[in-house]
Parts: sequence; structure tokens; C-alpha cells
Amino acid sequence: MAEREYRNLSTPELVEAALRRDEGKLASNGALVVETVPCTGRIPKDKFLEDSPGIHDDIWWGEVNKPVSSETFDLLLDRARKHVDSYKEAFIFEGFVGADPEHRLAVRVISHYAWHSLFARTLFIRPKPEELENFKPDWTVLNVCDLHVDDYKELGLHSEYAILQSLERKTVLIFGSRYGGEIKKSLFYAMNYDMPAQGVLPMHCSANVAQDDPDNVALFFGLSGTGKTTLSADPNRRLIGDDEHGWTDKGVFNFEGGCYAKCINLSKEGEPQIYNAI
Repeated sequence: MAEREYRNLSTPELVEAALRRDEGKLASNGALVVETVPCTGRIPKDKFLEDSPGIHDDIWWGEVNKPVSSETFDLLLDRARKHVDSYKEAFIFEGFVGADPEHRLAVRVISHYAWHSLFARTLFIRPKPEELENFKPDWTVLNVCDLHVDDYKELGLHSEYAILQSLERKTVLIFGSRYGGEIKKSLFYAMNYDMPAQGVLPMHCSANVAQDDPDNVALFFGLSGTGKTTLSADPNRRLIGDDEHGWTDKGVFNFEGGCYAKCINLSKEGEPQIYNAI
């Protein structure tokens, strides 16, 4: 690992580290603002899934689920690990995806940037101190966004940016892109694969519940940017979550512990729950 590892730092500590490392600036309301240019969104053409025997027949291969060989994954996994070893500082978040203790994944996110660790801490489920004792991740994300895949053509990839995921090794590799959403969506992909076997329906939706009736749950489905967050932030109802949920025989639960909202035109008057979360 890196010369110095910062594991499970608090929010103030991560903000201070990000500012010290010149990763971003503070907004007038105290929020940390970062830039991810040129990747200001996810890059689906650069997302690849390891085609291994154990999962081959489970996947609908095509434009969305593009295969990469185990040999290529091995090579890039080794490259990512060695790159992390070269860091002077690395930041590690450990926690959970899934608010239902019976249906969740333990995750470890290793990153070059402090703000990526802050992103994970803000968005996912923070563990209790006792849950960090002997913590063993189900999934590991290696975010080496400062490393590009220069030999992408020889490896059969789309560009120097690459997001690779292995469902059998339960590992995600992020090359080139600083966009935090790649961490989030890769672990949502993991939930989409792992949860149905546990009797959970994974859903890309927002959800809220009536103030006085826990059985009165509303789900809002739609692609990114279509208004799920806005519709679920009803001042007369309680927000369950704004983007990813699971549905079991016992009810609906949030995969996450925070909000994933677009900030443009966001106001305290229009969407107080989301504004205050940010």
C-alpha cells in the first residue's frame, strides 16, 4: 500500500485533506466543490465486465455489458495495485451498501483523492465502530483515476479511460476518470447482480413514505436527470432515498445513506430535504 494510509477518516478530516492537497474549494455554504474535467459524467463506452466462466451465462452481453478477458483484467489489476503502492497517501473508506442489515454488501473503497473517500463516506452506509473490527469487504474498489491505460488499443478497450468490474473477484478498477459516480454505479451494479439471489428486487428509483403510514410507500422510476429526486422530496412525506432501493417481502430499503442530487437550480425553498443533505 501507499506510504501513508488514511483509513475511515471523519468528514472534517477528509475535507481538510482535500483542501490541503488542492483537490477542491469550499463553497459559501461550506460544501466541498471539486472538478472532474474531462469526465463530468459516467463513461459507459469505457465500462467493461470480466467474462469469466462462473458468470458468463448469467450476463446479457452487448453494448451495455461489454466483455473483457480475464487476462486483461489480471494485467490491469496488477497495474492498479502497483500504482496504489506508489502513492505517498491513499484514502480508504469501509462501510456498507444497503440499509437493511440482512441485505447489504460490505465495501472497501481505496482512492488517490481524499474527496473520493469523502464521496463514499457521504453516500454509502457508515459502519458502527464495532462493525469495523475485523472488517472484511465483500467488494473492493481500486480508484486509480490518476492512471490512464495508454495501451488500451492493444488491450481491446475503448480509450485510455477504463472502468473494469469482476463479479467473481468482486473487484472494481477505475482508470482515468475522477467522476465520483463511477464508484456509486459500479457498486449499484454489484447489488443488481448479488441481491436477486437473496430475494431482493434492485431498483433505480427514488422512494418516500407517508408520515403516519409505513405501508404507504411511493416509488419514482426514471433515468438519471428525469426528476426522481425532485418528485420524492415531498415536504408532506418522509424521504426514504433518492436513487437506489431494494424491495423485499418485508418492504423497501435504501441502498445508500445519502443523496445523489444534481445541484443546479437547487434551493432550500424548493427542495429543503435535498438542500439540507448537501
